[in-house]
Amino acid sequence: MALTLMSPAFADGEPIPKKYTRNGENLFPPLKWTGAPDGTRSFALVVEDPDAPSGLFRHCGMFNIPPTKDGLPESVDTSPDQGPRYSENDFGNARYDGPQPPKGHGVHHYHFRLAALDVPNLTIPGTAGVKVMWVEANKHILAKAVLTGTFEA
Repeated sequence: MALTLMSPAFADGEPIPKKYTRNGENLFPPLKWTGAPDGTRSFALVVEDPDAPSGLFRHCGMFNIPPTKDGLPESVDTSPDQGPRYSENDFGNARYDGPQPPKGHGVHHYHFRLAALDVPNLTIPGTAGVKVMWVEANKHILAKAVLTGTFEA
């Protein structure tokens, strides 16, 4: 069984509802996954926009997600309980910041990339940024899954 990622908020390839964007309420969308391979000791997640005018733009980076999880609830990044760790995104925030493409720039594609890792923790500072975290995560990947949502301003 392959690792698969989905959201109850939007289907793969479909528009992300406005409330999950910076033009709306900027809430982290709920995610669910299945098919984690044996040996999974943690998960990491990035949200990236390859259509940004400046090139690849990283909206979120999470790591040290426990292997017992099979999803993330809406607004997980603002939850008071001890959840995953966050890397600094390209807005300069250690949380999720949703889509906010320039008006009239066309449809942007937002890739939610989940990785099952063979280590329980990545030891990197949150200020290192999403790119650094994802490079480190890639050294430990057992399986990957992608969910793509779209948004146009």
